[in-house]
Amino acid sequence: MQKKRYNGYKSFEYLEPGVDYRPFKLAQELNRVPSRAVEVTPEQEERVKRIFQENLIISLHDHCFVAPENLAEFFEFRRQGRDWTGYEGLSVSGLDCVFDNLMNGTAMITSRSGWKWDDIIYDLGMRLSDIAHQDMVVLATTTEDIVRAKQNGQIAFVVSLEGAAMIENELDRLDILYGLGVRCLGIAYSEGNQLGGGLREPNDGGLTVFGRKAVKRMNKLGIAIDISHSGDRTSLDTIEVSEKPVFITHAGARALWNSNRLKPDEVIKACAEKGGVIGIEAAPHTTITQKNPRHSIDSFMEHFEYCVDLVGIDHVAFGPDVLFGDHVGLHHTLSEALSIAASRGTLEYPRVEWVDGLENPSEAFPNIVRWLVKHGYSDEDIAKVVGGNIMRVLKEVWYR
Repeated sequence: MQKKRYNGYKSFEYLEPGVDYRPFKLAQELNRVPSRAVEVTPEQEERVKRIFQENLIISLHDHCFVAPENLAEFFEFRRQGRDWTGYEGLSVSGLDCVFDNLMNGTAMITSRSGWKWDDIIYDLGMRLSDIAHQDMVVLATTTEDIVRAKQNGQIAFVVSLEGAAMIENELDRLDILYGLGVRCLGIAYSEGNQLGGGLREPNDGGLTVFGRKAVKRMNKLGIAIDISHSGDRTSLDTIEVSEKPVFITHAGARALWNSNRLKPDEVIKACAEKGGVIGIEAAPHTTITQKNPRHSIDSFMEHFEYCVDLVGIDHVAFGPDVLFGDHVGLHHTLSEALSIAASRGTLEYPRVEWVDGLENPSEAFPNIVRWLVKHGYSDEDIAKVVGGNIMRVLKEVWYR
């Protein structure tokens, strides 16, 4: 893929390790594991390159940080409050824009449970401080920022958060988050909160009265709403209450694999009918299927094609939800903290060490586009699912 204007910058290189912060050995950003590229002909690869050059390439959901190599150090790593962005990997990702979800509930600077207001603000400020010291990745708060980033050989960074537990019962905290650059916010992350039910709750009571007020405030502010981790009832209520389209930024179809982490047809259809978009998820052991129980780009794209058949090409995109480092190992480390086990379901499936073809942000979209080209999708349809559909929603939802 065409490289961005990357000058070799590494996170926090303006500070002195061991003096200004505690250093950790980080995972390798590129070629950490032998994940395979989708095989295409030379002619098809040329078409792939042209698609990247001519169209906006947007990830609806990722975490572009670099994990520590030794995951036993992860909680101490997080308590330092610094995340290393994978600039080298991003420079060859082909991305023009990424909805980056920071560290969300694992920003555990002041607590052991995450999702605290102080932790989220700390996490956000530290990440944006680092981004401000380089010029390849730029904070984006408008659709014009995204277009401009591509024109300038940069990557637009859209600040997103997967759950709203940290606003507690303070509606004006949404305004504060907006003022600090947040442009996409989830209702609940697995566990229920003041707004509504998460996907792990045994009884999802739906959007609360406060949650309804929060949805309306987000509409007024211009914050895109994400229901990826919300319970089914809360998801449907949010779609109904919102005056604007909403995102399912990273999920798949429960019809293909019976996991609460995936969405039932009813929710996917309701999202599309309101004009929204579902981004297909690639985090380990999520978008698997009965046909392809071993997680790979093939099972991932089976979810994509199912959703396209269900609601049409105008309502599907990609939110891979990948990172730089051992994602499977990180899930084991954070299983309890992020309710991962509770959302997986009870069906047995073969575990993988990494998701072949979708291991990290540097390879996800190049392989997605290769797969689409190889399987006969038109340039017009590819342009929609790799960015066009997302931009359409943003022009309706964001203030500008």
